[in-house]
Amino acid sequence: MEEKIKLYGFNNLTKALSFNIYDVCYAKTARELRDYIGYIDGQYNSERLTNILTTLTDMIGAKVLNIARQDYDPQGASVCILIAEPTLLPAGEMQLAHLDKSHVTVHTYPEYHPETCLATFRVDIDVATCGEITPLSTLDYLIGSFDSDIITMDYRVRGFTRDVYGRKLFNDLNMRSIQDFIAPETLLRYDAVDLNVYGANLFHTKMMVKEIDLQNYLFKTDAYELPPRTRLEIMDNLRREMIEIFSGRNIY
Repeated sequence: MEEKIKLYGFNNLTKALSFNIYDVCYAKTARELRDYIGYIDGQYNSERLTNILTTLTDMIGAKVLNIARQDYDPQGASVCILIAEPTLLPAGEMQLAHLDKSHVTVHTYPEYHPETCLATFRVDIDVATCGEITPLSTLDYLIGSFDSDIITMDYRVRGFTRDVYGRKLFNDLNMRSIQDFIAPETLLRYDAVDLNVYGANLFHTKMMVKEIDLQNYLFKTDAYELPPRTRLEIMDNLRREMIEIFSGRNIY
């Protein structure tokens, strides 16, 4: 590659969004567990994850340069997309060879707790960009693309750029919280907590769904076919599992 690529609208800020989603389900029997994991594996295979990430890329005004994706046995999938801002794209066949400054990745992890009959499906999404584009505008889309019971988000900005007067800028967004970039109607469905270090440009938000409709957490089982005490026990197990994941520690 002898020719250098001309950069337009570039700055030296590095922005990274880490987005973890947890979906919890009650699976009483081994067969229900296999059916649930099979369902999840089909719903969130590498093809659908690729569609979600390419839509995300369009939303932040970037361009897909290259896609690597993989499904795993017995379950799980990964996708990695190399992206660039439209103004930064080289012409012709050079674009797939261009080591660009931004990427989007996603990984899925189904797991199971046999004692409580709870299955958890985790999705990890990382978006790293340099320059003027930011991934925060995609949060509502990401939350809506998955069954999100618990969500943890970290956004960090590194480096600095300068304005037209030469003054250093260490964050090109005047932001208080990640929650500022989530629609109010989305936030109403969750309890949300912030932990922000403004001097270091570190922003952390975690969210847990407020209301549990038991039918949404049973796989191939009608909630009203279960005795009231059983329903209460399942609800209690679900809420305990969510609280521990949300808190990031073993409580019960």
